[in-house]
Parts: sequence; structure tokens; C-alpha cells
Amino acid sequence: MIEMHDVWKTYSDGTNALRGISIKVNAGDFVYVVGPSGAGKSTFMKLMYREERPTKGQIFVNGFNLERLKQRKIPFVRRNIGVIFQDYRLLPKLTAYENIAFAMEVIEAPKKHIKKRTMEVLELVKLKEKADSLPTQLSGGEQQRVAIARAIVNNPAVIIADEPTGNLDPETSWGIMKLLEEINYRGATIVMATHNKEIVNTMRKRVIAIEQGQIARDEVRGEYGYED
Repeated sequence: MIEMHDVWKTYSDGTNALRGISIKVNAGDFVYVVGPSGAGKSTFMKLMYREERPTKGQIFVNGFNLERLKQRKIPFVRRNIGVIFQDYRLLPKLTAYENIAFAMEVIEAPKKHIKKRTMEVLELVKLKEKADSLPTQLSGGEQQRVAIARAIVNNPAVIIADEPTGNLDPETSWGIMKLLEEINYRGATIVMATHNKEIVNTMRKRVIAIEQGQIARDEVRGEYGYED
């Protein structure tokens, strides 16, 4: 589902964010990406949905070579990649329903299908009764659930989650993780960057540790491995 071959990323100031990364993530995997601040995790995540481009190397996602991708094809590829951010990034003037539906409107899905699918994912994230609420009327956990619903509404093959529990209290974080586990169980491949030691050590999924721009560990049932 995701492959990187000898991927390097050097920024204009000369910083080597990633150095010779090679990984393979199979369909249906749930992978945690961990490591110290400044290790290169955010760059690693952004490369998978073409927010950043590598200086060297090749990246394949869902069968597409991202480096050879023509500009006009990028929106099509991103339909198959759901992205969840730490800060939610909901549109403030749209309701929960409208935020989710918007992700389908931009790909010109039929209106009847938009309504049906939007209500389906609202039910999945247990927010059907909050469909008409604006982001400011929702708690942080509820906003993140809307963000997750928006990320999965187009049935993407891959979910990229960058610190999705970073702004949430422990109880709410576990609710979000249970939801992501359910989405993974339904077939989506999930790659999640996190600093949450308890979640990683309890759930024991595959762990890729990045240090100084390189892969330091890649363990099938790994642990966090860093002090808080």
C-alpha cells in the first residue's frame, strides 16, 4: 500500500530531514510512527500525501508513483488518502454535516450519495445528533471525530493521522483510538504519528521509530521506547 525507496528530504536551509528512508506498509496495516521532536516524523507523514516532495528517492502510495505524478492527477490520488490533523482543521462556518459533506462535494459526488454517506459516517463516529453543530459548539474530542469522519467519508484506502490525540485528554484519546481501530478493522491502512507512550505500549501495533531522519527501529509489535 505504501512504499518508500531510499527517500531523502533536504530543505532549502540545508537541513536533512530524512536520510535514506526505505519502508513498506502492507494493505490493512496499522503503523505508529514515533521518535523525538525534530526527528523527521512530520516530513515523513507529509511525503505520503504529497504535501512535501522528496529530494531523492521514490514513494508509492496505493499503486501510484508520487514522484512521477502529474499535477492534474494529485487530487485523484488524494481521494484515496484520508488525512487527520492534531488541530482538526475544520471549516469554522460550516456545521459538522457540512464539513464532512464538503469532502464529497469537491469530488463532485451525486447529492443523494453525499447525504446518505455523510449520515453513515456521522453515525459511525457517534455524532449523528450533532450534525447541525458548528465546530465552536463541539468539544475537542467531538471536533476530532468530525475530522475523522471527513477523512473517511470517501472510503480512502489509506489514513494518515498526524498526532490525532495530541490536543485531547486521556479518556477522549482512547475513544479516538477505538474509532481508528474500528476503521482499520474495516480495511483501511493507518499510519499514525504520535508522542502518546501509553497508547503505543498498550495497543502494540507495528512501530516505526525515526531518529535524526533515519529509521532506528521497525518492530511488528513494538513499544514507544522513549521517555516522556
